[in-house]
Amino acid sequence: MGHLKGNLGDPRMPYDYAKREYGTVPVDERPSFRWVSEIAYKNVHRIVARGYDTTELVEAGYGVVDLLFIDFQSRIPLIEEEEMLNYIMILSLEDGLSAPAVLSRIVAQTKTFLTQACGASILAFGHAYGAYSEFGNMLENYLARAEKEGKSIEEIARVLVQERRGSEALGVSELMIKDPAAKRLFARAEKLGVAGQHIALMQEIVKAAQAMFDRPVDLDMLGATGAAMMDLGFTPEATWAIIAVTRSFAAGAHYIEELERGGTTRLGETLTPKDWYDGQPDRPVPPLADRHAIAQPAQTHTPEAWKKAFDAKKKIYGSGFAIVEEIEDPSKKTGTKSVGR
Repeated sequence: MGHLKGNLGDPRMPYDYAKREYGTVPVDERPSFRWVSEIAYKNVHRIVARGYDTTELVEAGYGVVDLLFIDFQSRIPLIEEEEMLNYIMILSLEDGLSAPAVLSRIVAQTKTFLTQACGASILAFGHAYGAYSEFGNMLENYLARAEKEGKSIEEIARVLVQERRGSEALGVSELMIKDPAAKRLFARAEKLGVAGQHIALMQEIVKAAQAMFDRPVDLDMLGATGAAMMDLGFTPEATWAIIAVTRSFAAGAHYIEELERGGTTRLGETLTPKDWYDGQPDRPVPPLADRHAIAQPAQTHTPEAWKKAFDAKKKIYGSGFAIVEEIEDPSKKTGTKSVGR
C-alpha cells in the first residue's frame, strides 16, 4: 500500500483503496428514454403535425401561417384569423435598424454563423423590448380578476393602470404618438371580426392611461400586437416565440448585408479613435511613491459626504451607479404561469 499517494494507503481507511470496486452503480435495466410529443412525428414518408400530413397541407393550399395555428393551437384557423396573423407577422418582421437588427450586424462582423447572429437578435427581446410574455399574462391576470371581483372592463382597466403604471410592458407609452401602425392593427382586427376581449381591455387601458398620465401616451406595438395575438387564441408564450422568430427573418437579411457591405472584423483589429472618447483627458501615470497623496478612499463617514460622493459617482458612466436597480427579480417579470415551473 506504500505506493499510494497521500492518505489512500492509510490502514484506517474503511476499505482497501487499491482493490476498490469499479462500476459500483448497478446497470439500469429500464427501457431507454424516449421523447414523447403530441405536436408532431416524422418518418421516411411524411411529417405529421397535430395529425395533419404537412405535405398534404401545403398541396391543399395551406401556408406557414396556418401551420402556426396547427402547431400552437391544434386547429385550422378561419380565413379571417389567417389573414390577421399574416398582417401581424408582416408588421413584426422588419423594424429597420432596431436593437435586434443591430445585434445581428455586430455579431456578423465577427465572422460567425448566420444562425448565431439571428439568435443574438432574438435575445434582444427582453422584459421591456418585446415583452410579450409579461404583457400577455398581465392581461390574463386582470381579466380573471375582473370576473372574480365582478368588475367591468372599464373598471379593471383603471385598476390595472393604477397598479402597473410604471411597467415597461403596459402596452401604452409615448412611442406611437405619431405612428399609426398600432391603431391600424386594431382597426384591421375589427374589420376582420377577430377582435375580442383582449383588444377591448387594451382599448380601455389606453383610455385610463391617457386620463391618469401627465404626459401624452397612446397604444404602442407591444400592446397592439400582444392583445391581437391573444384574441387569435395564442398564449403569451406562443406570441413571444412567433414574433421573435418572425423578426429573426429580417435579422438574417441584416446579417447578410453587413457581410456584403462591411466585411468581417478580426479580434483586436478594431481601432477606436480619440474622437469617440469623452472621458477624462490624457493624464500622466503617477509614481507609486505619490499614491498616498492622490488616492481616494471608497468609504465615507458622514451622510453628507456619502451623498456628495454618490452624486459624483453617478456621473461616471459605466460604473453602474446611475442605474436604478430593480427590486423585483427580473427573471420573474415574464409573468409565465405554465412554463418553467
